[in-house]
Amino acid sequence: MTEARESAGPHALRAPGTPCWVSLMARGLTATEEFYGALFGWEFRPGPRQLGPYVRALLDGHEVAGMGQLPPDHRLPIAWTPYLATDDVDRTADAVRLCGGTVAVGPLDADEAGRLAIAADPCGAVFGIWQGLVRLGTPVTGVPGTPAWNELLTFETESVTKFYASVFGYETDPAADAGADYVTLRVDGRPVAGLQGLGRALPRDRGPYWATCFHVADTDEALRRVTALGGRVVRPAHDGPHGRAGTVADPEGAVFSVVQEPR
Repeated sequence: MTEARESAGPHALRAPGTPCWVSLMARGLTATEEFYGALFGWEFRPGPRQLGPYVRALLDGHEVAGMGQLPPDHRLPIAWTPYLATDDVDRTADAVRLCGGTVAVGPLDADEAGRLAIAADPCGAVFGIWQGLVRLGTPVTGVPGTPAWNELLTFETESVTKFYASVFGYETDPAADAGADYVTLRVDGRPVAGLQGLGRALPRDRGPYWATCFHVADTDEALRRVTALGGRVVRPAHDGPHGRAGTVADPEGAVFSVVQEPR
């Protein structure tokens, strides 16, 4: 098992631009808790009241993700959403608007933990903005059941790279391979997220979106478990430079990936 490491949770104070939380808005919150609890071993406790029906997922007592329930009249896609850290969520929300994005929710306070907003880049990909106020507890990463990576899947990276660099101050590192449309976003030289241009391969009915990948101990077993729990396999298990990965969807259609680190 990969050694547990201190990481970002909803309360953590992180360098601006660093992914610090992932959250899922679902239609059936109870059934969604059952699915992810069985898949990742998560337990749940109530989250901030301002977010409506919302729970925080815990792994061995540490917060690793959040889940909320969409109001019945909302027709938004069911999707995992990464939150990017900021020192000032109001100022970052203003920057999003000035750079051509939109702010759909907030900024608003989330109990004593911090302040948040939900925004979209100029191409429509949704992401969260999180300003942590205090650190409560010690979340972990690098172990099965924790987020591993966040990646934007979009039509092309050139214009959207400028947006994220302007809003969050990222250093950008384009792929060296000829023909590859991929950019790594860095904070203080450290890779924190990726942007991948898919061109016509991006589903038109979905549009650009941020994808979340979770660590698992065994990718093949995780895919079998997803199917047994009512989800489906979107992309079968395959070996890559960062380990054995696969892409799945939960019973409500939220797409995410899992990865088993090389042994």
